Amino acid sequence: MPDFLQLTGKTFLVLGVANRKSVAWAVAKALEGEGARVVYSVRSEARKKSLDAQLAGKPVFVCDVEQEGAAEQLAVAVAAAGYAPLHGLVHSLAFANYSEGLQPFHATRRRDFLQATTVSAFSLVELAHAFKPHFAPDASVVTIGISSLLVTPDNYGYMGPVKAALESAARFLAKSFSADSAVRFNVVGSGPLKTSASAGIPGYLESYLYAEKLTFRKRALATDEVASVALFLLSSRSSGINGATLAVDAGLGLNYFDQEIIRLAMRPEVVNQRREARVQKSDIG
Repeated sequence: MPDFLQLTGKTFLVLGVANRKSVAWAVAKALEGEGARVVYSVRSEARKKSLDAQLAGKPVFVCDVEQEGAAEQLAVAVAAAGYAPLHGLVHSLAFANYSEGLQPFHATRRRDFLQATTVSAFSLVELAHAFKPHFAPDASVVTIGISSLLVTPDNYGYMGPVKAALESAARFLAKSFSADSAVRFNVVGSGPLKTSASAGIPGYLESYLYAEKLTFRKRALATDEVASVALFLLSSRSSGINGATLAVDAGLGLNYFDQEIIRLAMRPEVVNQRREARVQKSDIG
């Protein structure tokens, strides 16, 4: 069916493009492929310059959401440039400081947690507030979260609770906006992806490969698959979905008792190693 998503001619703001491997890039390219007009927002002038070749001729704005008032400045600039009303906004922003390596969650530093929360979660609130006057009546806001918020991998550090805050913020924004608008807020709960950002997380590769084995299909999630779900949520075809998180993880979150994983985990040498570790810990205690 031609133009099923009905995105042709509509305008969307995408925040968070870092390079060709980023989720924001995949979403933006998919939107343009559907005939939509994409307005880009990047973190810094340096990032904008690094993307000159990829985004040549496209509208690109700079917004560092860590700076107070940056969201309002972006909204004013986008509207003044003639890109309102916006039919949707894609929030693909996240940051965590792992410069000193991973620490136990209880050892998380206040400044690191607050910085990560500001950039990764509260920025959605500030952007929603700033762009509220510039949204089309039925605009859709989509943010990129994670597929499971129960207990995230040890190598994700304090970003698990931060992503939980992001998901909660999206639900509260959906309720708040519903008082006087039809603007929707939803989350794409993505499984582990191979991106430049994830490459900077200590030990991420092992978790990524483990997650691949836990998918039903035994094949890792592709960034384009996450982008496709984001497009659906940005389109009017998803008008009945609001305040929701759609898990996109190829079954990862449901496959805890996969026979292959059980077999590998229960190999005699692995069991013996664990038994010896428990004994040593008991002796120390």
